[in-house]
Amino acid sequence: MAFNDLLQQVGGVGRFQQIQVTLVVLPLLLMASHNTLQNFTAAIPTHHCRPPADANLSKDGELEAWLPRDRQGQPESCLLFTIPQQGPPFPNGTGATEPCTNGWIYDNGTFPSTIVTEWDLVCSNRALRQLAQSLYMVGVLLGAMVFGYLADRLGRRKLLILNYLQTAVSGTCAAFAPNFPVYCAFRLLSGMSLAGISLNCMTLNVEWMPIHTRACVGTLTGYVYSLGQFLLAGVALAVPHWRHLQLLVSVPFFAFFIYSWFFIESARWYSSSGRLDLTLRALQRVAWINGKREEGTKLSMEVLRASLQKELTMGKGQASALELLRCPALRHLFFCLSTLWFATSFAYYGLVMDLQGFGVSIYLIQVIFGAVDLPAKLVGFLVINSLGRRPAQMASLLLAGICILVNGVVPQDQSIVRTSLAVLGKGCLAASFNCIFLYTGELYPTVIRQTGMGMGSTMARVGSIVSPLVGMTAELYPSVPLFIYGAVPVAASAVTALLPETLGQPLPDTVHDMESRRGKPRRQEQEQRKKMVPLQAAARENVL
Repeated sequence: MAFNDLLQQVGGVGRFQQIQVTLVVLPLLLMASHNTLQNFTAAIPTHHCRPPADANLSKDGELEAWLPRDRQGQPESCLLFTIPQQGPPFPNGTGATEPCTNGWIYDNGTFPSTIVTEWDLVCSNRALRQLAQSLYMVGVLLGAMVFGYLADRLGRRKLLILNYLQTAVSGTCAAFAPNFPVYCAFRLLSGMSLAGISLNCMTLNVEWMPIHTRACVGTLTGYVYSLGQFLLAGVALAVPHWRHLQLLVSVPFFAFFIYSWFFIESARWYSSSGRLDLTLRALQRVAWINGKREEGTKLSMEVLRASLQKELTMGKGQASALELLRCPALRHLFFCLSTLWFATSFAYYGLVMDLQGFGVSIYLIQVIFGAVDLPAKLVGFLVINSLGRRPAQMASLLLAGICILVNGVVPQDQSIVRTSLAVLGKGCLAASFNCIFLYTGELYPTVIRQTGMGMGSTMARVGSIVSPLVGMTAELYPSVPLFIYGAVPVAASAVTALLPETLGQPLPDTVHDMESRRGKPRRQEQEQRKKMVPLQAAARENVL
């Protein structure tokens, strides 16, 4: 576990760490935009059926004569009278109706162009709108599985370079998609690459930072993602056309692709792969950038072999994904962390992907949802650094679940109370996401860290895919989805008690390191009990 000492020797948190961390987290500003982009590119404007081509719409009241009304007196979105109804300008006709056969007329006041208006994803095709988002999440799921594994095989830097290019190309192609299936295909590819960016961003930064700064890096990453939500609201308001908006959040990844070639690969990954020559070269480059040239020259292959002897002898051959199920210690971590990832993502996307359901400006809700992350993640950071990762993870999930459950029993007409509870719950889930990224990276050993992060993110995507399906239960009773969204994180919070604390602990490099850390508290407790036995005996003698 001497790698932390090597980092301190070459400058700790120096110029290199500051520059690389900044450049690595910068793309997360736009990753937040991609994750919830369809709140704007797939918004559903007010619409109604288009009357037949031979209808004389220039005549007063002619359009209204074709449109049936619902109980609130609003035009039906998906039905049209077979013949125009005679009567007052706003009839409540009871004549025969039929589905829209001539297309729809959309209110383009707020959303001049969306994928819904371009490809008529309404009425009988309404499910296709959600299909596009689900396929994006399927891409994120596949990306977490594939790129998480490949990062442990090929390195963090190479995967980041590939993922930036894939995001730039697929996102740009989606903006020019000629039809809906092509659009969905490119969104799926974007989801895959963005999953790789998310995982490798956190891991590359954490592996280059000393122990005492890891929580700061995790919190910084979370704040950049939150700022991205503000950015999305502003950009979507300024660029309402969906193709232009899609292009605007994708093209900058070409710039990220170019400068990512200057990243320095994780020396910790090099050492766990047995490449001491590349480990030495990376550490000396960092020492030179940090102004510690003399300290860098003191490093040699012999020094590294002596410092990292345990990692080199015990870390080989452990990078298979099957080890997560084969090794008891890793299997325990895998099931516990998978539960936390699933619960956090399941409840999170249940709230943030239905912004139009709040009945207020979608841009305002986007800003509010982004704003609540700032104090939530600050509180989470303070808890993480003072009380530990485990209390922070447990409290954030428990509070989020309680807020959502309470929201389920609040009357529908109390929109302010319901919105406030949803915002509070979303803030707690954002803090949970912030913690779980850091916690997972600290629990898994280096040789399988990215694979473990990838599998955790995979379970998160499963949650995000299942979440909209649960939303359909609102047809049975409006509050049913909220009860489910709230119960899952409450139940998952109890699983946190089964995980070890990592506050102030060095990153494990091998499975043996991880098992030693798990056994250390038990040994300390046993030693404490042994010490207490003679003290208790002496106390009894004194009493006698």
